[in-house]
Amino acid sequence: MRITLHLDTFECADPAVYAILWLDRDARKWSREGHAVIDLPEWGTLSLTKNCTRILGAVGPESDHVYCELAGLDLLSPQGPFEGESGNVLWYRHAERAPVAGQWHVQWIDETDNEPEHGVFADDEV
Repeated sequence: MRITLHLDTFECADPAVYAILWLDRDARKWSREGHAVIDLPEWGTLSLTKNCTRILGAVGPESDHVYCELAGLDLLSPQGPFEGESGNVLWYRHAERAPVAGQWHVQWIDETDNEPEHGVFADDEV
């Protein structure tokens, strides 16, 4: 299952902050499809729990860095998520400061088993 997720409505001085992420639930990876102001790497891994999905860095020293926490996004549930579902996000903009609150919402879900034509993750084998 691949999910297109939109992050926006952040409580900060720049109202143009947003990110569009593509989540691959089965591979437990994500990629950045579009963004403004929010500084996220091109891709990384997902940490999944029952009531939260964490957007982490890629392999190596960044792999434990949490960029965002998506409260209520349960990618372990066989019933969800669904298009239009929304919730709160915490963006860890600076390690030494409190996270910035915002919103996430599911824009689109691809439930097909088709492999993508081109892999988007740097650690995928060619």
